[in-house]
Amino acid sequence: MSQLKPFIELRRSILFLLLSLIGFTQLHGQSQTNERARWFVDARYGMFIHWGLYSATEGIWKGEPLRNANNYAEWIYYRNRIEKDEYLELMDRFDWESIDPEEWVLLAKRAGMKYVTLTAKHHDGFALWDSQVSDYDIAEYTQPKRDIVKELAEACQKHGLKLGLYYSHWVDWEHPYGWDHTKEIYPITAEQYDQYWQEKVMPQMRELLSNYGPIGMIWFDMWINHSESIISKEQLLQLKSLIRTLQPDCLVNSRLGLSMEEDSDIDYRTLGDNQLGTQKLDYPWQSPGTVAHSWGFHQLDTEWKSTTSLLQALIGNVSLNGNYMLNIGPKANGKVPYEISQRLLEVGQWLEVNGESIYKAEAFDLPENQHDWGKITYKEIAHGIHRLYLHVYNWPYNSQLPLTGVTTQAQKAFVLSDKLQMPLKMKHQEVLTSIELPAEQPDNLISVIVLEYDQKPEIQENLVAKTVDGGFSLKAENAFAEEGQVSRFDYERGGTIPPHVLVEDTYQLRWKLFIDEPGNYRVDASYSFQGKKSAGRLKVLGAESSLEQPFAPTGLTVGEPNSDWHIPNFSSHDLGILYFPRAGVYEISMQVEARKKLPAQFQWLWVRKVNRN
Repeated sequence: MSQLKPFIELRRSILFLLLSLIGFTQLHGQSQTNERARWFVDARYGMFIHWGLYSATEGIWKGEPLRNANNYAEWIYYRNRIEKDEYLELMDRFDWESIDPEEWVLLAKRAGMKYVTLTAKHHDGFALWDSQVSDYDIAEYTQPKRDIVKELAEACQKHGLKLGLYYSHWVDWEHPYGWDHTKEIYPITAEQYDQYWQEKVMPQMRELLSNYGPIGMIWFDMWINHSESIISKEQLLQLKSLIRTLQPDCLVNSRLGLSMEEDSDIDYRTLGDNQLGTQKLDYPWQSPGTVAHSWGFHQLDTEWKSTTSLLQALIGNVSLNGNYMLNIGPKANGKVPYEISQRLLEVGQWLEVNGESIYKAEAFDLPENQHDWGKITYKEIAHGIHRLYLHVYNWPYNSQLPLTGVTTQAQKAFVLSDKLQMPLKMKHQEVLTSIELPAEQPDNLISVIVLEYDQKPEIQENLVAKTVDGGFSLKAENAFAEEGQVSRFDYERGGTIPPHVLVEDTYQLRWKLFIDEPGNYRVDASYSFQGKKSAGRLKVLGAESSLEQPFAPTGLTVGEPNSDWHIPNFSSHDLGILYFPRAGVYEISMQVEARKKLPAQFQWLWVRKVNRN
């Protein structure tokens, strides 16, 4: 018995692990989320705060704007070659009686954000806490002494938000051996850099992790891998080990300088500045974004994003299992610019009504760009209650919303903002759910339609979705099968040349679409053909019938008047009628035959039912 006990215990451990993973996957679709990051993927939305000495310049130094077109005002110390002593004189511009970090936390809460991340030390090396490591900190230049990190930490704890701290570990313009990009010209040794690391980075990080209560995340800002820099992997592992020791639950992002592929202990991926997600990922990730363009306050920055575009950024990320952290850049008096606070409060009002579709929600299994009306998020709100949230960006003119690809029939449909949950009429056909919407859009920004199921809805893959106006747009990117070699082109010449494929031989694409109404469907093809007379051919097969035409010359068009801007003309051609005898899933195939000296540039097929009259 004693010899079997270890084996039995091992089997029990393995079984427990498997059951835990199964349960976790059911509740959290992001199967590669660790326990530390569970709060993060539930929260979805946070506030970034860029505030420091640079805030007092407002992007202007001695009458000269920031010396870079990117307008990142927090870089002005480096860009405009400011001397340290003069930079410190900016402290005189701060209105310390007005500065209250609790106001930022209250704004975040009213905006529907669940965590706050402050630039505790940006690239200028100036610490916003009372650091005993260096006298280059806020406490040394305020009377009475201020500790902004402490004040923010207390406010976050008071109001129930997670605290995150941004710390620039790689770049430090103040320390003689911190990385400064002028050291590409005037290099330092690895030993000198390690001196900076051991005498400033490590002890300051120990202060932040020891003196301010629970830290939800440390947000690092190294935008390249360590292999491309003076920093070493050993130094990064030393720093991560300190975090794991002092605050085991604290998250670490990929901008530490270690990719998630390189180190599975990294908690989440940080995308590029204002870079939104484009694909579903099963591990946590986040986009850092701005309301305008600059991160620190810049008086000349007027590139304000609309509230709707900010909401679409948040929804789009959540629909792909991602988070969105939206930045504020307070002024030297601590006040948040009106254009920023206004938009944040509008997003917060929307989340008060529609937050169920965001918080603890995740990606659904359909392709991200399948539907032309908006995005989908999913959540199991209770045992046996599963919901799809259809975020309708553009309210359909015909009040009909088609959802393609879900094979499970919904129990009910309603508008999320409707407290009475009055049912909407809907019709389910095999893989198509058609919802009859109210004539008036319920929300001025983005309305959310809920479909409720008694199980997680199942899908059929590889279907082209029906568009809001009742057609099917068949392109190379939504085909489920492809044969032959082509050259692919995205938008060119300022978007005047559309995305297309260049065919010089034989090329075939195949699509699947669900026909909900039997009858005649017209097929149009958009292409450009620069031959002087018809040649090659385009053949479409579907529903046991076929259409065939040679490519007709399309000639050129003028992309921009009076600019010698002559481009290939992409025009629509009526190929004829396909008859579908019954409702169901059909396969449509297209074959292109062209020659190298007379290539065809294919853009799309458009399939739509012919009106009865």
